Amino acid sequence: MTNPGTKLDRRWELALRWHPYYLLATSVLLASSQLDLTPGTDQRLITVAVIVAAVVLQLWWDRARRFRTGPDTASATYFALRWLISAVLTALNPFFAFYVATGYIDNTVLLRGRRWQAAGTFAHSLPMAAAQAGGLPFSDTGQWIIFFGLLLANNVLLTMIAHFVQNEEERSEARAATIAELERANTALEAAIEENASLHAQLLLQAREAGVLEERRRLAAEIHDTIAQGLTGIITQLQAVIGTSDPVAAREHHDRAAELARHSLGEARRSVHNLAPLSLAHDTLPQALRSTVVQWAERHHTRAEFTLTGTVLDLPDETAAAILRITQEALANAAKHAGASRVGVTLSYMNDEVTLDIRDDGSGFDPQRLPRRDWTGGFGLEGMRTRAEQNSGSLTVESEPGYGTAVSARLPVRRQE
Repeated sequence: MTNPGTKLDRRWELALRWHPYYLLATSVLLASSQLDLTPGTDQRLITVAVIVAAVVLQLWWDRARRFRTGPDTASATYFALRWLISAVLTALNPFFAFYVATGYIDNTVLLRGRRWQAAGTFAHSLPMAAAQAGGLPFSDTGQWIIFFGLLLANNVLLTMIAHFVQNEEERSEARAATIAELERANTALEAAIEENASLHAQLLLQAREAGVLEERRRLAAEIHDTIAQGLTGIITQLQAVIGTSDPVAAREHHDRAAELARHSLGEARRSVHNLAPLSLAHDTLPQALRSTVVQWAERHHTRAEFTLTGTVLDLPDETAAAILRITQEALANAAKHAGASRVGVTLSYMNDEVTLDIRDDGSGFDPQRLPRRDWTGGFGLEGMRTRAEQNSGSLTVESEPGYGTAVSARLPVRRQE
C-alpha cells in the first residue's frame, strides 16, 4: 500500500521541477499577442534572447539540482538570475508577471533562512506590482501611487499566506513527530508484549518444572521416611527369624514383619493417593475431608472430628487438592509423632479465602528448633507450606512441647467460572 505522504512528496517534487517551464510558456503565449512582429524590431529580439536565456538557465539548474540536497550558494545564484530575467521580461511585457510567480513557489527550497526567503519574496513582488500597475515605464504619478499601493497589498497578502503556510508546516511537523513517536511507542509496546509472552511461557515452564521437582522430592521423602524404613524393619525381623531356633521368638518376629509390611503397604497407598487424589473426582472437598478423617480415626484408633463452617464454594481443582493433601500430611504426622488422643479438622469457607485448621492434643514440639527437615524427620511441614504457597496461600504452625500442635492453612478463594 502506497504511503499518502510519499505520493504527496512526489507530486511536490514534480511541481518544483516543471512549474518554471509551465509559467514561462504561459507568459510567452499571452505576451506573443503583444510582441511587435515587424522584422528587425529590437524589443522582439531582446525578448526572444531573454526567453532563451531563461530556458538555458532552467536547463542548467535541472542538471545541477540533482547533486544538491538543500539550499546553497548555487541555488541562491539560480534564484537571483531567474529573478533578474523575470524582471527584465516583465519590463518588456507585463504578461511575463506569470513567470515572476516562480519566486513565490520555490523560495523556501532555494534560499536558506527566513530573512533571505522574505527578501526573495519582496524582490519578486516588485515586478509583479509593476505589471499589475500597467507595466514599465510609468507615464504619470498616478501609476506610481498605484504601484506602491499594489506593492503594499501584495506583500501584506504574501505575508499572511507565508504565516499560514508556516503554521501549517509546524503543525505538519508536530503531527509527523507525534506519529513517529506513536510508532516508536507501538514498536516498543509490541516488543514488550512479545517479551512478556516469552517471560510468561518461561515462568509457566519453570513453575511446571518446579512442581514436578517438588512432587518428586515429596515422593522421595515419603518413600525414604515410610516405605524404605518399613522395608528395613521387615528385613531386620526376617533376619531375626532366621537367626533364632525358638519358635515363639520366631513367631513374634514374623508377626512384627507382617505388621510392618501392612503398614508400609498403607503408606505406599497413601503416597499414591496424595499424587492423584481420586476422592475428589467423585466427592466434594468437604466430603473427601470427612472421609479422610473418619478413615484415619479408624485406622489409628484415635478420636478425630471434622467440622465445616461457612457456605461451600466450588474451588479450582489445584486448590482443593492442596487442602486435601495438607490434611492428609498433617494427620500422618500426628499419627507418627504426636501421640495424640484427639484430633480436630476444621474447614471454613469465607468470602475471600478458605481456611484449614488441624489441631491435636499430642506431645507437641518446638518449631524454632526444627532443622530443614521438620518434625516428621522428612519433608512434611516444608511440603505442606510449599503446597499452600503454590496456591498463593500461607501455612502457619503453632506448637509447644506438651501442649499439642495446631496447623493452619489459608488459601485465597478463586472461584471457578
